[in-house]
Amino acid sequence: MLTSVAAGRRLAQRAIVWQAIAVALVASAFLLKGVPWALAALAGGGAVAIGGWLSSVIALGGGVNPAAGAIARIVVGVLAKWAVVVVVLGLVVGVGGLPPVAAMTGVIVALVTQMLAMASR
Repeated sequence: MLTSVAAGRRLAQRAIVWQAIAVALVASAFLLKGVPWALAALAGGGAVAIGGWLSSVIALGGGVNPAAGAIARIVVGVLAKWAVVVVVLGLVVGVGGLPPVAAMTGVIVALVTQMLAMASR
């Protein structure tokens, strides 16, 4: 049976797979600058992918509810995603001392890949 929740889950899974591939390619390119650059790119892009997964679990995991409940789950999911991204970036750059340019490049690549994966069929 095709439902909007099932379609949303498949779309989120597809976006995460494409994000992982794109971030791995970017991290491979950053290996030319050094291992810390590649790790920063992996951490930045990985944070977006993990945050996206968490967001999809929260937003799409409640079953059928009234509109207010569904909107609340979506908002909480988005907030959780960005909390994961901010915390990971803070740890990677602030505590780990990894290059912020590489971390932000990983984030940007993951977000652009997510947008493209969700826009295409």
